[in-house]
Amino acid sequence: MDRVNELAKSKAAVIFTKSSDCMSHSIKSLFYELGASPAVYEIDRDPRGRELEMALQRLGCKPTVPAIFIGGMFVGSAKDVLAAHLTGSLKDMLIAAKAIWF
Repeated sequence: MDRVNELAKSKAAVIFTKSSDCMSHSIKSLFYELGASPAVYEIDRDPRGRELEMALQRLGCKPTVPAIFIGGMFVGSAKDVLAAHLTGSLKDMLIAAKAIWF
């Protein structure tokens, strides 16, 4: 759990993904389109990936990826981020965390 928290605070926007997950790809693309450059951790390519996945599950990530953190805080999964994007609050969160500037 400590490693997840440490990585989540490593950058203004952090996405835990799996390299073959289509929703992870979609969320990364959304962040890039909004002008953010998130830290992306592909847990299936990390030697300690299983440990990260179990920690994400303990945080309540179901499914475990994509798991999105903004400003060091857990935002949620793809559906949570997409819902925030539709209401406009995702952009506000990214601005507040200084992941994007306007």
